[in-house]
Amino acid sequence: MTSVLEGRDLVLGYQRSTVVHGVCVRLAPGEVTALIGPNGSGKSTVLRSLARLHPVAEGRITLDDTDAAPLSAKEFARRVTLLSQSRPHPSGLEVRDVVAFGRHPHRGRFAGVRDADRAAIDHAMALTGVDHMADRPVDQLSGGELQRVWLATCLAQDTAVVLLDEPTNHLDLRYQVETLDLVRDLAEQQGTALGVVLHDLNHAAAVADQVVLLHRGAVRAAGAPADVLTAEHLSAVYGLPIHCDVDPDTGAVRVEAQGRHHPRRR
Repeated sequence: MTSVLEGRDLVLGYQRSTVVHGVCVRLAPGEVTALIGPNGSGKSTVLRSLARLHPVAEGRITLDDTDAAPLSAKEFARRVTLLSQSRPHPSGLEVRDVVAFGRHPHRGRFAGVRDADRAAIDHAMALTGVDHMADRPVDQLSGGELQRVWLATCLAQDTAVVLLDEPTNHLDLRYQVETLDLVRDLAEQQGTALGVVLHDLNHAAAVADQVVLLHRGAVRAAGAPADVLTAEHLSAVYGLPIHCDVDPDTGAVRVEAQGRHHPRRR
């Protein structure tokens, strides 16, 4: 099953302060959409609104061109999942128990774990490389290991739309690469619609089909990575010289910020 999740003309805020102004984001099946921009630009707020975890002051969230608001929390969770930045730190549980949380939207109130649930849990742990630690207490995990466990929990939810807020945070180089590969696999092999908040612009260039560049709560540019990740756009938004070119081997855009001590290009 595939789905399209869309935020239309979103106006979002906190108390009396508006932080997102008329943003439109469309997450399509089989595509990775990366939300990028400086701190405070509204990326995570937009992502949380798409997950219905942040109230929408104006605009609306649609799922397959239908207003998502009438859907129950459980119905919505069967189709959309979010890996957020802020997650509880469970205690007294093993890895498998935490990953099993992802199956709750698919289970009845008093239903036990079914074979289909076990298969989804095992598959999610294998995809994220945490299957070998299934019986370990989560209290013993590093920050990076726990990040992968929460990612497995999201994937165990088995949804058509996956929202990831800085999924490579706390991960070492190997697991950053493997997580980005997994994001591409979900899009290409399963037709998943993915929205991903990323700070690393080269990660965005490598993984995304579409990029949305936010600045001060508004869309500065949106489109293919080559059209958005330009020196003009990025230098203006981040407030420092940024050089962009194309990797001759991969064809991906490469982004390099120019600090005060960085060798100057001629």
